[in-house]
Order: sequence, then structure tokens, then C-alpha cells
Amino acid sequence: MSKTKKPKDRVQDRPIRVLLVEDESSFIEALQIGLGNEGFEVTVATDGAQALDLFEETNPDLVLLDLMIPKISGLDVCRQIRATSTTPIIMVTAKSEEIDTVVGLEVGADDYVTKPYRLRELVARMRAVLRRTSAEQDVADVNVAAETGGLRLEPETRRAFVRGDEVQLRRKEFELLRLLMENSGRVLTRDVLIDRIWGSDYVGDTKTLDVHIKRLRAQVEEDPKAPTLITTIRGVGYRFDGS
Repeated sequence: MSKTKKPKDRVQDRPIRVLLVEDESSFIEALQIGLGNEGFEVTVATDGAQALDLFEETNPDLVLLDLMIPKISGLDVCRQIRATSTTPIIMVTAKSEEIDTVVGLEVGADDYVTKPYRLRELVARMRAVLRRTSAEQDVADVNVAAETGGLRLEPETRRAFVRGDEVQLRRKEFELLRLLMENSGRVLTRDVLIDRIWGSDYVGDTKTLDVHIKRLRAQVEEDPKAPTLITTIRGVGYRFDGS
């Protein structure tokens, strides 16, 4: 009996392109085979400089980025990609690199996995990130500006202003602030925030939400260490106080 092949993950009638940035040959070989069997088209970079070159050449749909790579670190590769692109990035870290994981999220990674990991878990995270990105691109913005607490958001152009001055927010930071402002005065639980911004199929921990809240406070609060706009409701979640 012949085996039925798995349907390939595709974007607009082509396989999903993954840029794998990894310098350990054992991981490279296993991932090329495993991700190839799952229908992904994999391009490999073995150092940071090559990763940046191949990112420009191949225009991947997702970057799987190891932190510990030669020439240019994974963190710096992430920073440089984020300066010009919103392509999803999943960082790969060792369990001993928790601080680097937080920094990776701060510089723009969408998610992370720790070594050793199972292929099934990695593929699930990759597909979840791709679904969230696709959904964000497909949903039309409501072209009504939100303004409260000295903040103004313009969804149509994704511009944000704090007390009259424009600030640069990443995509998820913008959506998180928008959700909080739309529910001004209401406590939104951590689960609700993660579900609405990262999707109900998000399989990471809540560290990602904390990092985004920290970055938002740095942008919008007069004193981020004593926030008055985005307040923490201990043990529950966060509330926007824009009155």
C-alpha cells in the first residue's frame, strides 16, 4: 500500500520558504529532512553574515534563528532584520540562555524554542506564527483613530503619537496598545491578551506578553518605572487608565 503524502504548507501556490540559521551540522541535517518532509522549503545559513545575505536574496516567509552563531550574533541578526522587515522570526536558544531569550523577544523575535526540542513542537510553533501573521495581514483595519490618555493611534497607517510626538511601535506592540485602549478602564486578563494578540493556539509562555508590556511602557509612560497608563493588576492582568 502506498503512503499518502502530507499536503505541503504553501503560500500563494508555492511552498513556505524557511531560512534556517544554524551552525551545528547535526541540527541542520535533521531539520532539512524533517521540515522538508513537512512541506517547507529550507535554505540554510551557517553564520550571521550569510543569514543577512540570504534573507535579502530569498525573501523567506519565516526565519528560524539560532542565537549562538558565528560572525554576527543571532540577536544582531534579529535586530537588523527587524529594522526593515516584519517577517516572523523564531529564535532557538539553549536552556541556559534565558536572559538572551528575553533580549531576543525585546529586539523583535515572535517566539522562541529551547534546545533540545521535538520536531513536532517546532513545526506547531512555526505554523502558529505563520497563521497569526497571515491573519493580521488579512484583517482590514478599522480606520477610526483612537485617542485617550494623551495617546493617539491611527490604525489605517499604524501610526502612534504620545503627547503629540510620534513613536515607533512594532506590529504586536501597536495591536496590544490598541486593544488596551479600546478597553480603557477594564481589566484584561493575561489569557485574554495573549489569545487576542498571539492567538488561541499560542504555545509559548507569558514572558512574551511581559516583554511587550515593558516595551510599551518605555514608549508611552512618562515614568515607565511608575506607570499610570498601563497598570498591572496583580495576579490578573493589565488595565489601561486613560481617563
